[in-house]
Amino acid sequence: MLNLAQKRIVVTGGAGFLGRHVVEQLHLMSCEHVFVPRSRDYDLRKEHDIQTMLRTFRPDVIIHLAAVVGGIGANQKNPGKYFYDNLIMGAQLMEQSRLFGVEKFVAIGTICSYPKYTPAPFREEDLWEGYPEETNAPYGLAKKMMLVQSQAYREQYGFNSIFLLPVNLYGPGDNFDLETSHVIPAIIRKCVEATQSGADSIVLWGTGEVTREFIYVKDAAEAIVSATRLFDRSDPVNIGSGQETTIRQLAETIKELTGFCGKIVWDSHRPDGQPRRLLDVSKAKDSFGFEARTSLVDGLRKTIDWYRNHQS
Repeated sequence: MLNLAQKRIVVTGGAGFLGRHVVEQLHLMSCEHVFVPRSRDYDLRKEHDIQTMLRTFRPDVIIHLAAVVGGIGANQKNPGKYFYDNLIMGAQLMEQSRLFGVEKFVAIGTICSYPKYTPAPFREEDLWEGYPEETNAPYGLAKKMMLVQSQAYREQYGFNSIFLLPVNLYGPGDNFDLETSHVIPAIIRKCVEATQSGADSIVLWGTGEVTREFIYVKDAAEAIVSATRLFDRSDPVNIGSGQETTIRQLAETIKELTGFCGKIVWDSHRPDGQPRRLLDVSKAKDSFGFEARTSLVDGLRKTIDWYRNHQS
């Protein structure tokens, strides 16, 4: 077990949605030396900036959360950028961390790395059984290369790195920009704004028949910190709630919680994305005792309340 309270910890992306919660969790564990490099100061796509960051903060542990990411629409518009930026950040940061002598590297992957038609529930052993869903394949494959690098570096150099696969995140502080947001904040914003404006309908992408699994962001942060403390193998680990819902069911739940009384119109000309997403989360429980605690309804209620209180 790693005593994190005595370690110098860098959290890339620590000012972001998930990162803020990971940093908060580390502080709750009495970690006094937690550093959050900002992109304006350190461009993690550049080797020189990574080296400067390592010399400045002298980390024992790196939790790599930084990513360039968005929903289906953003992925369709930026396949090259999302591939290059995520690939180069992960590959260079892990290599320079190895050379610098970092004690432990925690790589955060994505559920988008799984093959398009992975049988549900997704088992970690299924990661290489096919090509990811096309709209987010460049992003998913770029992040999955950190798994290959992690395993290769452990085998050749004895470098202690782990690879975690969080399912779709949501919660307070999420990205509600409709151009780049994921499904939950997008539906919340549309329902809340329609309620405020008196609109009688909202339009959502796809058919609503595909399924997704979601994990409340605070639960995901707890899982990441637990794995950082307790897990020391390079085989991938799913981080999720183990609960599946259709997008249509999700939308109806958000509609009810926001008080929107209008109609939901499904634009079936827009892509649905992957047909199903449901994780086998047994490895996380067996390996470092993690189980998600927040129900979807409770998490949605907290997220809606946060959005209403922070609308610009």
